[in-house]
Amino acid sequence: MLTLYIGNRNYSSWSLRAWLLMRQAGIDFEERMVRFSDPKFAATIARLGAPPRVPVLVDDGFVVWDSIAIAEYLAERFPQAGVWPAEQRWRARARSVCAEMHAGFAALRKSLPMNIAAHLPEVGASLNAEVLREIERLATMWGELRSAHAGGGRFLFGNFCAADAFYAPVVARLATYEVSVPGRNRDYMEAIMDLEEMREWCDGARAEHEFMPDEEPYRKAPD
Repeated sequence: MLTLYIGNRNYSSWSLRAWLLMRQAGIDFEERMVRFSDPKFAATIARLGAPPRVPVLVDDGFVVWDSIAIAEYLAERFPQAGVWPAEQRWRARARSVCAEMHAGFAALRKSLPMNIAAHLPEVGASLNAEVLREIERLATMWGELRSAHAGGGRFLFGNFCAADAFYAPVVARLATYEVSVPGRNRDYMEAIMDLEEMREWCDGARAEHEFMPDEEPYRKAPD
């Protein structure tokens, strides 16, 4: 049995990527949450032999960390699961956009941290030029990919794949801050948020009721 270690649903965008990919791919796994506020968080992950970050995947004692590495491992472990598109060039493109998400969009991440339980449209209404440029890049990328796969489904490469899992936390961010994305991308955002598994994750995030000041730059602790 595979075991996936995740952090708080409300804040952990990296955990969401691996979890949503596995759920959408129909890969059975046991979930273990280690809350960021747990004083034993680092020690718990260190015992696995991984750096103190989530997600971490354990497969019969073998440990894989980092969301891209987990996606690649799953693609090889479950070749029929549809982790990547079937066609070679589109697989390469999907890997490219995942790597761009993994290493880029720094201004967006900093200005719009994932916070599913919050509703902060006032923040989304006052974004700086750098964040707006990154949102424009999202709009262009999503639009081009979906146009290339028009008629194949509602996702970036037609059917859901790792690329959609990697951009799902961005969609959640945009929903929290009510940021509109230029172009015909509302349907894509709705497709992500309408996924049964995405709704399950978001419901779990709202049920956590854990306020972490370091993750909440725009809100005060509830009374």
